[in-house]
Amino acid sequence: MIYDAYQGMADVGDRMRLLAANAQAILEAWASQPFAAPWRKMAAYYELVALAGFTHARPDWEVDAIEVGAKAFAVAQSVAAATPFCELRHFQKAGGGDDPKVLLVAPMSGHFATLLRGTLRTLLSDHQVYVTDWVNPRNVKPGAGGFGLDDYTQTLIDFVRHIGEDCHIVAVCQPTVSALIATAVLAAEGGVQPASLTLMAGPIDTRVAPTKVNELAQGKPIEWFRDNLIGVVPTQFEGGGRRVYPGFLQLCAFMSMNAERHAKSFVDLFQHRIAGDFEKADAISAFYREYFAIMDMSADFYLETVDQVFQRHLLPLGQMTHKGRVVEPKAIRKTFLLTVEGEKDDICAVGQTLAAQDLCSGLRPYMKTHHLQPGVGHYGVFNGRRWETQVYPVLRNHIRSSR
Repeated sequence: MIYDAYQGMADVGDRMRLLAANAQAILEAWASQPFAAPWRKMAAYYELVALAGFTHARPDWEVDAIEVGAKAFAVAQSVAAATPFCELRHFQKAGGGDDPKVLLVAPMSGHFATLLRGTLRTLLSDHQVYVTDWVNPRNVKPGAGGFGLDDYTQTLIDFVRHIGEDCHIVAVCQPTVSALIATAVLAAEGGVQPASLTLMAGPIDTRVAPTKVNELAQGKPIEWFRDNLIGVVPTQFEGGGRRVYPGFLQLCAFMSMNAERHAKSFVDLFQHRIAGDFEKADAISAFYREYFAIMDMSADFYLETVDQVFQRHLLPLGQMTHKGRVVEPKAIRKTFLLTVEGEKDDICAVGQTLAAQDLCSGLRPYMKTHHLQPGVGHYGVFNGRRWETQVYPVLRNHIRSSR
């Protein structure tokens, strides 16, 4: 019933937000006149109303061109492979056919892969990039079957095989676990293996310096998560009847951890708008339009991740399995490893991603690198100025050295 109740309120809220967006557009036309300052305040108010709500529509990638130095390059986009739950989307700048191939693994954690738009833009400067563009489960027919942690990992394995042995995996946050498992499985099989593996701000071992997120996962038995957080997609959607962890619950949980900061952002948006500081206002508005675009998670994937990664810590304890076989990261011998962490990360604390270095004991020391980025939180590891100027050069050199 929780999903039906949410959807009923969302349907009403969508109409109110549409009215507010129309009112904003009209008032902004009047607010452009120097004598009409009151209209600017009203337009800013209606902008907040129009923005304050969730959408389940995936935002556009908006990566049609990039600038490298003083040159502009068109970017071609295509779907290289697909499953019912994911599209392997390929981005390549003009003339970049010989650039190294990166598989950018996006999280399935309540947001669409487009949250990594800034990461993608930066990577395209020197690479052609394949992105795991996950499909919202509420749009996947129940006949497509379930989707669990093993299925997520198998998707990465299949995509690496599709791209080839010159593939460089870059996994951000949650999927670092599956990326490491996939690499270990490929290594054990002895066939196609990625040339390099980069794990960024991920929960490899959440026993290290537990964060509030980790404590919440540990605070209840897995049965509580199953009984209280799993909903059923309403019948009016293509995935009607599918069991999911609704994206609105995930986002509300994240926002509650930093409620004051989000409230301040909305106040700042209003003040910047009425002061005429449109660049700052537009930046805040663009962030929340992306942040409020939510997707659900398959119930199996969510519950298995909570149980195996955050509660029982199977991977660092050497007990993780894939398709019934024990996963052995020490089998990785050919793939160069880079781990990246943020000094101020309050979601995946310092040391949790670094743990992969010890697990990959089969790699020679020169094949393992760690980078701790000062002064950034979780998102600063893979987005923003320090990502572009300090983290990315380390990643780029790591890929070049492993070719």
